[in-house]
Amino acid sequence: MARAAFERADAKGLPFAVVDKKAAKLFVFLADGRLAGAAPALLGLARGDRVAPGVGDMVATGIPADLRTTPAGRYDSQPGPNLKGETVIWVDYDAAFAIHRLRPSPARERRAERLASPSPDDNRISLGCVVVTGEFFDRVVAPVLGHGAGVVYVLPEPAPAPLAQGDATRQL
Repeated sequence: MARAAFERADAKGLPFAVVDKKAAKLFVFLADGRLAGAAPALLGLARGDRVAPGVGDMVATGIPADLRTTPAGRYDSQPGPNLKGETVIWVDYDAAFAIHRLRPSPARERRAERLASPSPDDNRISLGCVVVTGEFFDRVVAPVLGHGAGVVYVLPEPAPAPLAQGDATRQL
């Protein structure tokens, strides 16, 4: 994905990032296509590639678990503050979808431990945002994507297995 983005000039000479949901990793690239860094990332609790209509308006009241997806696609990103004044990289402002540093959360979520886990399946916990360690955000994300426009590519989830004929117990 990164090679195609650079070689086809899809990122239009801007720095860019690739979110690999299958591996639960964030790859950040300089405008010249060189890798600036890669790190594990927390992703949306629910699997899926679409953002639910109006999900950005649900942040204050609570996003239902099944709508907490990290949507796939190509996004023009922009740094800016969140509601708490923290710097984030807005991927889709209307959907409240951003790349940001790990913040304090309930102990039961074990977010820091999940980031350190070798299993990408452990990284499904966020409201939909891409969450990285504060060290990686400060050392790589903010210097590369935090000074202006960028592009973020979020790779889609692996396709679910097809339903067997007559199998009504599984949903797509």
